[in-house]
Amino acid sequence: MCVNMPNKSLITGWIFSALLTISAQTPAHASQAWPFWLPHTTATQTIDHSNWQLFLDQYVTLHNDGITRVNYAGAAGEGHALLRNYLRQVTQIDPRGLNRNEQMAYWINLYNALTVDIVLQHPQKKSIKRMGARLFSFGPWDDPVIKIAGQTLTLNDIEHRILRPIWQDHRIHYAVNCASVSCPNLSAIAFSGALLEPALSAAERTYINHPRGVSVDNPDSLTLSSIFNWYQSDFASDQAGLLNYLARHHETLNESLQNFSGTVDFNYDWALNSTQHER
Repeated sequence: MCVNMPNKSLITGWIFSALLTISAQTPAHASQAWPFWLPHTTATQTIDHSNWQLFLDQYVTLHNDGITRVNYAGAAGEGHALLRNYLRQVTQIDPRGLNRNEQMAYWINLYNALTVDIVLQHPQKKSIKRMGARLFSFGPWDDPVIKIAGQTLTLNDIEHRILRPIWQDHRIHYAVNCASVSCPNLSAIAFSGALLEPALSAAERTYINHPRGVSVDNPDSLTLSSIFNWYQSDFASDQAGLLNYLARHHETLNESLQNFSGTVDFNYDWALNSTQHER
């Protein structure tokens, strides 16, 4: 049987096109508000996040390296069912009827719970970057994952079209979790409207003071999380402003950061934040 094979140049073109697609898909995204989600009220209604908190209590632990890790293998049965119950519960809520703090807590918890749900659907994968629905996708962030108030949402919608542009709070980057070692910790306490401010400030302080956030290797070499490169404009207008911002929040490197004039490198470890993959 004779099979017509694609010629070499065509195959090369396919590969090149695929590589361009992958390289174009970086974690950084422009922030542009989705008008549908702008409304809010002054209502005092609160959301019950107890099922999410129960999941966190049972499967999330803070390890000796200062990173919270998830027992994904242990959560594969009853834990996943508990998580799905929580997601079904919150899909019945239209967050536009909540006040601003309750809305923000709602979206952060939803984002984090959806991320854990995605990981649990891919038990053989060791990085969330490999969990996208499309062949050459950079992770699952552009995949439709849930419907709220009749609107189909992706994780990128929640972060870059709702949370970042509507609240314009740089600390959102420390609250949403991408299931990776270099990501700011998955909070072991569910966010709530009443305790939103101290929770965001604590997350900011914890990440900046951890080596995966800021690390001075020597007087001429500084390594920062790639988050501060991808989203620099959310923290400061330029690199000097970024270093001043980090200096204000670092407990031991304040002077070193303020006076730093060497090379700044950026790093990010996409390994899964799993108790099974701890190194």
